[in-house]
Formats: sequence, structure tokens, C-alpha cells
Amino acid sequence: MPLTFDDLLIRARALLPGNRPRALLGIAGSPGSGKTTLAERLVRELNGAGEPWAAHVPMDGFHLADVELDRLGRRGRKGAPDTFDAAGYAALLRRLREETDEIVYAPGFERVLEQPIAGAIPVPPGIRLVVTEGNYLLLGTGSWARVRAALDEVWFCEIDEQERIRRLVARHEEFGKDHATAVAWVSGTDQRNADLVATTRDRADLVVPVGALPAPEENSAARAGG
Repeated sequence: MPLTFDDLLIRARALLPGNRPRALLGIAGSPGSGKTTLAERLVRELNGAGEPWAAHVPMDGFHLADVELDRLGRRGRKGAPDTFDAAGYAALLRRLREETDEIVYAPGFERVLEQPIAGAIPVPPGIRLVVTEGNYLLLGTGSWARVRAALDEVWFCEIDEQERIRRLVARHEEFGKDHATAVAWVSGTDQRNADLVATTRDRADLVVPVGALPAPEENSAARAGG
């Protein structure tokens, strides 16, 4: 039987810790593959109308600020692995795992400004499942290797390449790029990153096909790296 979104909900619930206070689920995939949409929908459905026990903590809050990318000469490659604070992200995941008796604050990412926002996402003690998503959760080099080690499972979103590109161009246009600039960025910087992410697919615990992914929510300002 084909994998469905309901199957994903069942699998996510099965991660709930027995003798541990909290579990961490990662969702990886290339830019535009639907990671954020999946993470947001999972958390919303898992929480339902009751007291929240699942939280969404994106990787994108660990983008380096543009001023630092300018200093490093990496602004034109924004979104590549070395334009994130991977060590900081790994440290946050460790805190989320270990510091469960107080609120842990995670950074968010403001897509309109294209800048990280410190302390934007509170994760209170009652959260038992953290869903985090980003391009490089399965990357095995440098500090990224500590990210994979901190997660109980990592799923990999896989959709048709042309649809992924269409979504990505539309997202860049939604947040201010003209069509020509969006296409150039997607076919250049984004594609190089996507090619790298694709090499990590085999390290995932589960490959999520397009049929199990929820439809993207158009014009969502909260959408980040998915």
C-alpha cells in the first residue's frame, strides 16, 4: 500500500518517548520539497484542539545574518551548508533533548527580511515531540554530523523535480524577487544545494513520497525552507 499522511501521523506518535521526556523528529529534503508544509501539518494534526505537546522548530533560524555573510564573502551562496551556524543548531537540539524542565527558546527566520530572529520560538516543558526540518539534517560533514546524531528519526521528502523547481521559483517571487532573478537563483545557488541534499537521501529512516505530503499552503508568510 502507498504511504499516506495518516501513516506519517502514526509513525510520529510512535516516536513518543517511554523512559525519556522528549523525542526529536527531523524532516530533510531539497529546497522546495515540502519540508516545512509537512512539519507544520504534522504538528497541527498531532496537537489537535488540546494542550500542545508537539512543536515545530525549523533549522532556518540558524542562517547567518547577511552582515556576517558579507564579511565572509558568502552572501551570493546564501543557503549553502557553510552559511548556517551548524554547531549552534546541533547545540540547540542537544538542549531540546536534555533541558526539559524549562522553556528553551529557538531562533526563527523572517522570510520577508531574509534574516534570523533570535528567541522567536518557545519550546515549553510540556512538549514531548519536537519536529525540526531543513536541508542538511542528513549531511555527514563537520558539525552537521552532530545534527543527525541528535535526532531519533529523519525523514526525507521527495517530489517531482519540475514541481519542486516550480514551487521554489514561486516562493522566491512571493518574497520579492522578480521572475528572472528567481529563476536564476533557483537554477544556480538553490540547485547546487539541492544536488548536495539529494546525495544524503539514503541516510534517511524514511523516504516520504509526494503522495503522502500535504498540499502546500499558498501565500503563507510563515513558510521557511520547505
